[in-house]
Amino acid sequence: MDYTELLDGFAAQLRREEKSRATAEKYLHDAAAFAAFAAGREITKELTVAYKEQLTQRYAPGSVNTAIASLNAFLRFCGRACCRVKPLRLQRSLFAREEKELTAAEYERLLAAAGDSRIAAVIRTVCATGIRVSELKYITAEAVREGKAAVQCKGKVRLILLPGTLCRFLRGYMKKAGVKAGSVFVTRSGRPLDRSNIWKEMKALCAAADVPPAKVFPHNLRHLFARTFYRAEKDLLRLADLLGHSSINTTRIYTMDTGAQHRRALDRVGAMLCTT
Repeated sequence: MDYTELLDGFAAQLRREEKSRATAEKYLHDAAAFAAFAAGREITKELTVAYKEQLTQRYAPGSVNTAIASLNAFLRFCGRACCRVKPLRLQRSLFAREEKELTAAEYERLLAAAGDSRIAAVIRTVCATGIRVSELKYITAEAVREGKAAVQCKGKVRLILLPGTLCRFLRGYMKKAGVKAGSVFVTRSGRPLDRSNIWKEMKALCAAADVPPAKVFPHNLRHLFARTFYRAEKDLLRLADLLGHSSINTTRIYTMDTGAQHRRALDRVGAMLCTT
């Protein structure tokens, strides 16, 4: 079976569906991994079930389910929808993993380590707005001057209001960087920064900031924004709109307390019940 031709066709289909670059790359990576496992064999239900079993043995449940979602999309494209496999059933966690949560204090240390560099401006912008890293290209000089940005993602357009303090900071950054029009955050060649650029620059701050590398990645800034907003406003629906979520269940994941916070809440309840 010619998987090379199928993968090329799948890539074209993802472009026609206007999938984001990150989504398309993930789908293609996972589809290619299945093709390597199949090694030219015909696609059958037995083959896809065997692949799911291999994934389950090698990866965490959440990672398995994202790979299965990509696989099932590939199977639909190939006309083998009958060979799709079911995702693993996961019980929703009651609290976030403390070792992964970036705290406000750690965020401040990252900024201090970054100084007045480009990555410092990126970190401030993501954490002040909650936008996705893939949406940074919509933070333009024009948007900073207007105090708002029109962000396009997953076929939707939403308006992001830029806080006044952030706009003042970015105007100073733009003057220093010589940015007068277009995307504020660009490479030396003038192209908008991508996820890999930002990831590498953030990881380089870990030692100086004394922050565990496992906590330092772009998407964690979005989570910090979400938790901070929710603790201040307690408005899940508005937060979902700000983050661009179509499902409020996704937003709930962003606002979960850590295990330590969950224990403190249970201790407070216990103290209220045990008054004698």
